[in-house]
Amino acid sequence: MDSDDEQRIPLSRRPEWSDVTPVRQDDGPEPVVPIAYKEEFAETMDYFRALYLADERSTRALQLTTEAIHMNPGNYTVWHFRRLILEALNADLHDELDFVERVASNNSKNYQIWHHRRWVAEKLGTDAVNKELEFTRKIFSIDAKNYHAWSHRQWVLQALGGWEDELDYCHQLLEDDIFNNSAWNQRYFVVTKSPLLGGLKAMRESEVNYAVEAILTNPENESPWRYLRGLYKDVTQSWINDPQVSWVCLKILSAKKNHIFALGTLLDLLCHGFHPSQDIKDALDALNTESDSTESELAKSVCSVLERRDPMRASYWGWRKHMLRDRAV
Repeated sequence: MDSDDEQRIPLSRRPEWSDVTPVRQDDGPEPVVPIAYKEEFAETMDYFRALYLADERSTRALQLTTEAIHMNPGNYTVWHFRRLILEALNADLHDELDFVERVASNNSKNYQIWHHRRWVAEKLGTDAVNKELEFTRKIFSIDAKNYHAWSHRQWVLQALGGWEDELDYCHQLLEDDIFNNSAWNQRYFVVTKSPLLGGLKAMRESEVNYAVEAILTNPENESPWRYLRGLYKDVTQSWINDPQVSWVCLKILSAKKNHIFALGTLLDLLCHGFHPSQDIKDALDALNTESDSTESELAKSVCSVLERRDPMRASYWGWRKHMLRDRAV
């Protein structure tokens, strides 16, 4: 079918459809708000209903689903029937991936497209790995934070493989945009899930170095701060005791700018029993906190500073300070 509606030949004028009686949409005797469908759309769906009710799994039925999908890529019934037809015809599923890519070029956030694509890739197995990873790369070049594409990519890696270059790919994305939180999330996914890297414990030291370097470059970027915390999942004491964590907080606090996330990290450390060094207390002094008090009181002072310097989340920091008071009672 040509994408230009003006060149479309109505189904009623195509000889190969002369044996089909269209089934009109039944909206009841008195529809409340009838939809004014375009003539070509109404006709296509009338013929589709006829084939669907007859369960005709033929080449022309496949072509009809192609036309219907071009008109409405979100119709889950059409996609479902298309899968039944593809199986019945033993169709070339590599061609189907090409078809989905063409449809996705203008509909990259359509749930039905991604569900269908996963079904096709699962049928093809490991033969689809390279094509699927490349497909998601193309999507990210247009929309770097497309949730559907990231979800699909993670499924491909876990179900079909392709881990070998994924950490390098994450690095490339972060080189392009260090603020790309989706790429940070994917990096954490790879570090924790890849069967080739040995798990979080084996990767922690190198990833801490990676996160610290990113923080020093852009301390106002929340993503590497969150990433750094995530590297100590379920081992809070190691997080508190790692000198690199407190060191990077001190480094940013000493710079006296872009220190909101450093203060937030320090607050979390204090709430988990961290005992700050005199250098950190001195750095907090410079920000008008009461650093000569206990860790509990110091945490409250940090909350007060954050209330003033992070007005977007002032209520949150006030709540944190309130919770600290309740805990001390």
